[in-house]
Amino acid sequence: ELSLVLRRVAAKVSERKHPLLQVRPEKRVALVVVTGDKGLCGAFNANVLREVAAILESKRFPEVEITLVGRKGAEYFRHKGIPLASVHLDLMGRLTPEGAYALARELRGKFESGQVDAVYVVYNHFKSLIQQQVKVEKLLPIEREQLGDGDGEVPMLFEPTPQAILHALLPRNVEFQVWRMLLDSVAAEHAARMVAMDSASKNAAEMIDRLTLTYNRVRQATITKELIEIVSGAAALGGR
Repeated sequence: ELSLVLRRVAAKVSERKHPLLQVRPEKRVALVVVTGDKGLCGAFNANVLREVAAILESKRFPEVEITLVGRKGAEYFRHKGIPLASVHLDLMGRLTPEGAYALARELRGKFESGQVDAVYVVYNHFKSLIQQQVKVEKLLPIEREQLGDGDGEVPMLFEPTPQAILHALLPRNVEFQVWRMLLDSVAAEHAARMVAMDSASKNAAEMIDRLTLTYNRVRQATITKELIEIVSGAAALGGR
């Protein structure tokens, strides 16, 4: 709904000027890496970190500063010796709109101050219970294509002016996008963990069945051997 309102308002604004729309050469970018706080979820965290490593190795951006969300990523970057510009360890465990909005304001402040020229988010997108997709999504600057041409045929009366409403909505849109991506990542993590634990449970059940069969075979062989020894001993005594 927010995106729809944003497009409709943007359609009424002929000259769209806002700090969050300012496109600059991407000399220094902020890379927001979203991982989970726990393991036991298959390749969920590894896939995100593998994508980040590929971005860093490709030298796609001259300078990259990393903002980390999640404890698993902290372990990885500490092991690699990669410095972090900002760390949010407790955000995903107790995810709230306020926490997501605070992160969005932090990123927005870096962009508006010129500390970074763009902000990208690397996270797991929930596609289905059995499939998660790593996405690299541009958060800032807000691309004008996202605003589109709107639906100019819908008669609407704006108070205050469309320009003022657009300027108020753009920061809220950034907060909403961060909240959406974090929720998406949480859903993907739960799905990945459910699938991983289901697979582990099935593997454990199969292993128990194999071990039980092996135990019964060994037990049967031991009993058979003892019976043979008893019978052989009795036969030897009877032959004397």
